[in-house]
Amino acid sequence: MSCATVFFPSTASYTCRAAIPRRSLCPSSFHKLQNEAFLCRNDNSRNKKLSIPCGLPLDLSPPPIDYDPLDKTMAAESKVAEHGINKTFDNDDEALDAVDNGVVVVDLSDYGRIRVSGEDRIQFLHNQSTANFECLCEGQGCDTVFVTPTARTIDISHAWVMKNAISLVVSPITCGSITEMLRKYIFFADKVEIQDITKRTSMFVLVGPKSSKILEDLNLGDLVGQPYGSHKHYSVSGMPLTVAVGNVISQGGFTLLMSPEVAESVWKALLGQGAIPMGSNAWETLRILQGRPAPGKELTDEFNVLEAGLWRAISLNKGCYKGQETISRLVTYDGVKQRLWGIRLLSPVEPGSFITVDGKKVGKLTSFTAGRKASEPFGLGYVKRKAASEGDTVIVGENVVGTLVGVPFLREQLPPS
Repeated sequence: MSCATVFFPSTASYTCRAAIPRRSLCPSSFHKLQNEAFLCRNDNSRNKKLSIPCGLPLDLSPPPIDYDPLDKTMAAESKVAEHGINKTFDNDDEALDAVDNGVVVVDLSDYGRIRVSGEDRIQFLHNQSTANFECLCEGQGCDTVFVTPTARTIDISHAWVMKNAISLVVSPITCGSITEMLRKYIFFADKVEIQDITKRTSMFVLVGPKSSKILEDLNLGDLVGQPYGSHKHYSVSGMPLTVAVGNVISQGGFTLLMSPEVAESVWKALLGQGAIPMGSNAWETLRILQGRPAPGKELTDEFNVLEAGLWRAISLNKGCYKGQETISRLVTYDGVKQRLWGIRLLSPVEPGSFITVDGKKVGKLTSFTAGRKASEPFGLGYVKRKAASEGDTVIVGENVVGTLVGVPFLREQLPPS
């Protein structure tokens, strides 16, 4: 762990058309700020530049050597504001464009965070999910998949190996069930503790090509270019902040996990560096366009982990784990019968609609979005491998024409040669 002191810039300036509106603030903190003018006007500028006063965004420093983020977040639990995630900041198309040519910040504090601690935590997760945890060291991370004994998908998890625990990020709808499932498999002699720390933490993600520039401007550039899952801990006003390479939707960008007490300051710091806020509606559109499978849609009892294409999160040689026998048979005998595709559509269609080729049912649409400016209909769906491949035309529903295309998230999941 680095011992060099790191600072967020004490001041930052930018040009804006008007005062920052309510929807530009972290949803949980606007009510605290509505009577505060946290921007001060520089009247000497012809463009009326606004600058963040001294003390904002943050003073960032390394944590103690034996630092454990939970030590501080537990004390902050009673101060967590109950709030819903903003569905929109009235800028959905702008935010989606920024994913391609700028950077967006998304509040994913509704996503589940599970802390697995105890002396046997590595071996425990090694046996309960698809990734090889035994080959990871402190400061590294990976994707792993929780599956049923027959390798049907439950959820993908973003995992970080820390000094005293492994932190898992899971989807909002699976956090409770995965927590209970893991507790169920703790045997009497296992030294393992499972804690749901969702309400004790906040989480933002940065997505877009300028994500690295923002980290560099905040003096966090030592993470730029590091492998996916790499992470470091920092202390903000005595409260924890963990920054990791990658996020739940891609290997690019970054994830910031923090105490709720500093979430407001971190959010303002990111906006001050030019990040565009993205609401949950645009995030769901981005998820589908990227091709990231979601529980209840692409990840269900109907589909196994290889049909979902989640090769990056699977170890084929780590030995016994839940679902391992089924996965081994599927690989050995080339038993994957269907595949998840992106589908470029000519018009809207309902998820759950059948996909057909030459009048024969070959699959099912699992997700749909109208796309940017509601003019780019796009979906995700499973299609039998022998029925169609990339570039082929399919019919979705009654008569909607679609074209099978590759999607970024699944392109990162290369199967073994």
